[in-house]
Amino acid sequence: MAKVDELVAAIKELRVKELADLIKALEEEFGVKAAPVAVGVPAAAGTGAPAAAPATEEQTEFDIILKELKPDANRVAVIKEVRAILGLGLKEAKDFVDSIPKPIKEKVTKEEAESLKQRLEAVGAVCEIK
Repeated sequence: MAKVDELVAAIKELRVKELADLIKALEEEFGVKAAPVAVGVPAAAGTGAPAAAPATEEQTEFDIILKELKPDANRVAVIKEVRAILGLGLKEAKDFVDSIPKPIKEKVTKEEAESLKQRLEAVGAVCEIK
């Protein structure tokens, strides 16, 4: 279990580009392909008919979109905050801010989305939670 914990800690330190390279290397090494997994989609029991969804389902996953910078925003502070949130390097964070509007985090809890929105708006960004 200690080796697993060490690996997780090492992966947390990787930048997005390095993580993408790691995934590609693992796919090539083991002959597998990382595929997205549908979560929470029940399979129909042999009928071939789609399962009926509940009438009112509370949203549990939220996306936070970095929409724009306020006119009086400190651009450097926004870049630093994006860098801290995403674990990017300075250039990657600057490129991210330059390409807004863009989702900053997807499928997060409501509490995390609210927290990120407050952090970003405190430094002059305009955010939206979907």
